[in-house]
Amino acid sequence: MRVHLDERLRTIAGLVRPDRKIADIGTDHAFVPCWLWQQGAREIFATDISEGPLSRAKSTARLYGIDGIRFMLCDGLDGVPPVDDVIIAGMGGEMIGDIISRCKFLNSEMRFILQPMTKDHLLRYALYRMGLEIISEKTAVAGRKVYTVMLCGYSGRAQNIDGRFAFTGKNTDRAYHEKIAAKLAKMGKRDEYYLRLREEILREDKNTSPEKI
Repeated sequence: MRVHLDERLRTIAGLVRPDRKIADIGTDHAFVPCWLWQQGAREIFATDISEGPLSRAKSTARLYGIDGIRFMLCDGLDGVPPVDDVIIAGMGGEMIGDIISRCKFLNSEMRFILQPMTKDHLLRYALYRMGLEIISEKTAVAGRKVYTVMLCGYSGRAQNIDGRFAFTGKNTDRAYHEKIAAKLAKMGKRDEYYLRLREEILREDKNTSPEKI
């Protein structure tokens, strides 16, 4: 029996290098680790901070007859041995940033596959302050909700990014930009700065040909 992933999880899994050591942080049902195992990955850690989700994750592995994934009860990456690809998905941007900030084995060969549920812009600010860079971003739609999935690497060079990049990053998809524009419209009720960012994003989209989006 094959693991079925929705578009969000499939986009996340598609950015992982199956021939590397992998950690899925906050694994919940462990659908992504199980899918990766079926694709040939053999060094996988699946972690969660709570017993309940970890129990569900183990049940998923048993359902698919997978016994090689290492399950760990831990907070973020605390206690996880050095790995190459780190998946952190389905959490708020601030929480994802905090987890990465506590990673003790950052190096330039690592890749982070990140999918924030909220506050994408705060995550981008945090990533660049910590010396990470976004390599690429992809949009994923699931349950009528639009998400961005970030592939990131570690350069060790702390950088400041502007507000425009913080809100859209390297995602050029129109659906994602429309989501961000709606968010900025709400934030603009408190600060006109966000309305100016919104207009900039919409203006750039209008001037971009459909072939490039």
